[in-house]
Amino acid sequence: MDLPFDGAISEFLEKNAPQEVRDAVERADKKDILDPNHPYDEWMDKDDYEDALEALQLELAKLQADVKETGKRVVVIFEGRDAAGKGGTIKRFRENLNPRVARTVALPKPSDREAGEWYFQRYVRQLPTSGEIVLFDRSWYNRGVVEKVFDFCTDAQRAGFFRQLPAFEEMLVDEGIHFVKLWLNVSQPEQLRRFLSREQDPMKHWKLSWIDVEGLNRWDTYSEAIAETFDKSNFTYAPWTVIRSDDKRRARINAINAVLQDIDYNGRKDLGAPDPKIAISPWEWRS
Repeated sequence: MDLPFDGAISEFLEKNAPQEVRDAVERADKKDILDPNHPYDEWMDKDDYEDALEALQLELAKLQADVKETGKRVVVIFEGRDAAGKGGTIKRFRENLNPRVARTVALPKPSDREAGEWYFQRYVRQLPTSGEIVLFDRSWYNRGVVEKVFDFCTDAQRAGFFRQLPAFEEMLVDEGIHFVKLWLNVSQPEQLRRFLSREQDPMKHWKLSWIDVEGLNRWDTYSEAIAETFDKSNFTYAPWTVIRSDDKRRARINAINAVLQDIDYNGRKDLGAPDPKIAISPWEWRS
């Protein structure tokens, strides 16, 4: 079987991965959690996960009905390193929702026209109308992290982004949009393990890109850009919630719970706060 990018991910494991990362990946069992800072040693029990997910998805169905009836507008942005589990979390979020009410936005590379527009403009076009939930699979925060790491923007453009960001997000909140920012945080060994799985599985090759491969060598640069972005964008009116995502099960249920926590909707049932060991503040974040 031909491996994508000529087996560059396997080659990284063998030749360039830090020794502690290589050791963690090579000795781990499938359900071991590789992050040494993670508060749990193994994945959440499957039955417990499915029970919790079913209860949360029922609440999401209630939220959807209320949003449609009352005209609420909801925006959730899902950010994080590649292979952090954004797509899987969004899938569980939308699994039982009407696509006419809840839609996902995953914008491709800007067109030539979009590249000449105000940076936020193409995201503004995707904001929800009355009675709609919009889930951004990556967002305007590309400029804060990915574009910085790969030199897709200039330092002046990025500085301008951070100058305009507070007012932009404050306008969203002032407009009455319920706005949630989630950052899914994956450890370096777990990210590499997920990339290796994709490399070996022909059904997952489409998930890999040049950015993924090259990003393996830029872990520290990513960490610096993430830390700076948190420092410049964790507003009181639009705070970040960081979700530890080495355990996909705990990550999914805590991400959904974080969205439900501070929004009122008809028939709301309090399922308890997110796990404070999994849903943390940016100041508890580690690279």
